[in-house]
Amino acid sequence: MLAELKGLNEECGVFGIWGHPDAAQITYYGLHSLQHRGQEGAGIVTTDGEKLTGMKGLGLTSEVFGNGKLNDLSGKAAIGHVRYATAGGGGYENVQPLLFKSSHSGSLALAHNGNLVNATQVKHQLESQGSIFQTTSDTEVLAHLIRRSGHIDMKEAVKNALTMVKGAYAFLIMTETELMVALDPNGLRPLSIGVMGDAYVVASETCAFDVVGAKYERDVQPGELLIINDEGIRSERFSMNINRAMCSMEYIYFSRPDSDIDGINVHTARKNLGKRLAVESEIEADVVTGVPDSSISAAIGFAELTGIPYELGLIKNRYVGRTFIQPSQALREQGVKMKLSAVRGVVEGKRVVMVDDSIVRGTTSRRIVTLLREAGAKEVHVRISSPPIANPCFYGIDTSTHEELIASNHSVEEIREMIGADSLAFLSVEGLIEGIGRPYEGETKGQCLACFTGRYPTEIYQDTVLPHEKA
Repeated sequence: MLAELKGLNEECGVFGIWGHPDAAQITYYGLHSLQHRGQEGAGIVTTDGEKLTGMKGLGLTSEVFGNGKLNDLSGKAAIGHVRYATAGGGGYENVQPLLFKSSHSGSLALAHNGNLVNATQVKHQLESQGSIFQTTSDTEVLAHLIRRSGHIDMKEAVKNALTMVKGAYAFLIMTETELMVALDPNGLRPLSIGVMGDAYVVASETCAFDVVGAKYERDVQPGELLIINDEGIRSERFSMNINRAMCSMEYIYFSRPDSDIDGINVHTARKNLGKRLAVESEIEADVVTGVPDSSISAAIGFAELTGIPYELGLIKNRYVGRTFIQPSQALREQGVKMKLSAVRGVVEGKRVVMVDDSIVRGTTSRRIVTLLREAGAKEVHVRISSPPIANPCFYGIDTSTHEELIASNHSVEEIREMIGADSLAFLSVEGLIEGIGRPYEGETKGQCLACFTGRYPTEIYQDTVLPHEKA
């Protein structure tokens, strides 16, 4: 659905390349392909083998690096980052990659996708030992741990630091002479490695490889540390305590449909979720439509299995995005109309199945149901291709507190009444697991279900800061 309307946002996306003369330009295109993962800010840091040079700013990738600014970033390697808009953790200083320069111990650049659940505790400990933090980002914690590790060898310093942080993290760590890539022991966030001629490429999603012309090699494994330099690439482990728990929302909502995660195409997974949803919630209707863009695949799957025709009953306005124009209160309350339009010729007089990927607060679902009714839909049946989100995420997704999550405080029937639908059904947890079809053993098949079940794959600290609470 529309993340900015739902209150469901992803922390960020990362991209890196080593061994290419146009590293900054390639990173720009890689970040552009990951723009859906964050629109608040973007940054790139390059190395020419002797020094790190960084550039970052608020806004979309094209805005930050327009007007020839990339010409100031030269070098054979680069890492980049796109960041989503948090409620309290915004601002220029938190835009990544974070760059720390040192004349005696070498410089360091960090890009991070995820959220550290013990960042508050570690930060307090470091501050008591004299550390001074320049940002409110949990990413900076790792930089301090690396510098204070006592290890002269950078690889060992990074390994030691990684054992001290908990939560979700896909880290890109670059010095003047090498790039290190690390994924948390649960593998909560996607991260893949590819090749582009003699260069190595790493990205949050495989769709970035297609854009820059790289060939996918494999996914980075949980607990793995990759060291990439002019001599090539080597793999080591910083943790053997592996418990796979890939974020289910990557398949349901966040990742682009042309990306693959653990060998599973996202579009195919979403179609399968739609088919499972159709099996679990039979309905008689005239037309199926999906909420653009992430729900289209599930809607197609639902239509294929039921035989109900799929139609474009909802159209997304591609030209309404970031704006400095503040609408009136009346327009603000009907903000969905700026993003979506119902196609009267498709839905008028019809029994409509509206397939969506999730419901967070319910506000947007209610407005879309209203849009369809205003366009003449005779009935509106809402089908959700995920289980009810009843628990907050501590791993980098901006889901709300229990109090704000509609499914945490209301039954399915109560939600149906609140959004004004004729019927409402969610996909079961079992249907979600089977629909995605991850190739691992165990009850969860190696995916995180915490926002649905409340069972978190890591320890959650009492004062863990949610992504939207960073200030």
